[in-house]
Amino acid sequence: MSKQDIDGGDLLIKCLLKEGITKIFGIIGGELVRIYDAIVRWGREAGIDTVMVRHEQAGGHMADVWARATGKIGVCLGTAGPGVSHLVPAVAAANADSIPVLVIGAQIARMFDDTGILQGGLDQMSLMKPITKLQISVEDPYEIPQAVQKCIKAAMTGRRGPVYLELRETALVRKANEEDINKIIDPERYRSFYRPSANPDVINASINILKEAKRPLIIAGGGTIASEASVDLIKLSETYQIPALTTLMGLGSISINQKTYAGSYPIASTFRRAASEADVILSLGCKWDYTTFYGTAPIWNQKQKIIQVDIDPNEIGKNRPIEVGIVADVKAVLDQLLKALEEKLPKEKVSEWSQWNDYLQDARKNDNTILEKIIESNKEPMKPQRFVAEVLQTIPPDTLLVVDGGDIALFTYGLISNFQRFPRSTFTSLGMGHLGVGVCYAIGSKLAKPDKPVVCINGDGSFLFNVQELETAVRLNLPIIIIIANNCAWGMLKTNQKNAMQKRYCDVDLPKINYAEIAKSFGCYAEKVDKPEQIAAAIKRAMTSKKPSVIDVDVAFESPTAGKFLATYKKSKGLFGK
Repeated sequence: MSKQDIDGGDLLIKCLLKEGITKIFGIIGGELVRIYDAIVRWGREAGIDTVMVRHEQAGGHMADVWARATGKIGVCLGTAGPGVSHLVPAVAAANADSIPVLVIGAQIARMFDDTGILQGGLDQMSLMKPITKLQISVEDPYEIPQAVQKCIKAAMTGRRGPVYLELRETALVRKANEEDINKIIDPERYRSFYRPSANPDVINASINILKEAKRPLIIAGGGTIASEASVDLIKLSETYQIPALTTLMGLGSISINQKTYAGSYPIASTFRRAASEADVILSLGCKWDYTTFYGTAPIWNQKQKIIQVDIDPNEIGKNRPIEVGIVADVKAVLDQLLKALEEKLPKEKVSEWSQWNDYLQDARKNDNTILEKIIESNKEPMKPQRFVAEVLQTIPPDTLLVVDGGDIALFTYGLISNFQRFPRSTFTSLGMGHLGVGVCYAIGSKLAKPDKPVVCINGDGSFLFNVQELETAVRLNLPIIIIIANNCAWGMLKTNQKNAMQKRYCDVDLPKINYAEIAKSFGCYAEKVDKPEQIAAAIKRAMTSKKPSVIDVDVAFESPTAGKFLATYKKSKGLFGK
């Protein structure tokens, strides 16, 4: 390919390759053909390829989970008008969980504005503004390199998140030149890869608080995962015998293999005991949102002192007053704390904190007893807790686990503290609570880490949101396993109507559907299961098939406890007036 043959599509692919990007998730569109043509002519040979999906929203979710699984930016694209608007739900979900995604949207050429052209007339920049960190529109090829660099810098710096790059058709079809190519530079030349550390004064203030602590506690959130700080967290927790919780976004940063782990779900008894009795909290990249019940009573002790570390200054003290706020990278701060504690912490403190940790580890035995009772349940239809326990007991510890649904997600979170999780191995749309990510996250995570088994726990309602992506999984021959908890209901909403509307149910019951038969029509391996003792064998058969698999399991409708806590919180804040 001679340099004079390069157009805007070629230039964009060169920019993405310079960033180490290997996958673009989406659907081809009229204004995007130059991008696809560049990939066909030379891009695949250079190391980048497209992943064709059956709906742009699914492509957005796959780019999202690619970033969650790898720690690198994900890339999705949609054509002008409907393609970009179809991406909105997926981009909103990524934004809510601080996931870096480069969202590429085509736009009609400016000379066709206000002419009534097909797929025109939509202000896509305004559409993306509330759900992306940065929006840039490009009209000519020479603008592309710097626009890509600005977008990726914004996505990967500070609190991570999606960014939107709009490419007018003129930017893609017009010729580029050598001067434009020379604008493509190594990432190290335009953005920093150093982690911002804390001011020494706030580190000293934190150490002084910890010196006085009798029952310190760590809570690690998504910022710990984003910072790749798991090893440092474990070292701090185990060296100084400080018990550690995680949020659901922080799952795997520390887990049951560590003897200082105290859980990841606020309703679990050990988590609640730790949160209510601790006198000092070291918060590491934790948002203090609904997943921690906002740090409120009765779960959290309101007299405890909080040292909050977060890369985003807006998160500091947002829902809980703090003693020390540290705006910095979690990994960098942990390194500073480890050095300072080694120099300044009295040795007898470790013995004191060890007794506190032993007390909580002893309490964890109660969580294990609860699990044993769940496994013994033989009720029919199967209890959802038994369903979750069977799945989690059967899958290998290094499985990439996707969770998609309402009540079944809550039942899964309730038991997940009893099973080993690793960093970047558990994926769910948490901040937005978005349904329909299951099949998409399973596909995207398998592409990101093809050597790992992938299992998705799915609700029956959420499964149909993006069921069409089973075709994508079959076409790509991806041996993912989707396990559906089929209770014929929009479970969380039915629970709401059960508790708040005295069982006046409306639009919450779903018909009996055999999802296994639907999956078979796509070319998947599939089974229908109705007894808990059948689940493990079904999973093993699915793994042996080496095909995309769907296991449809009948479960009972039951109400998770967490819903009552959230309802009580809303009422306490004056939702219904005084």
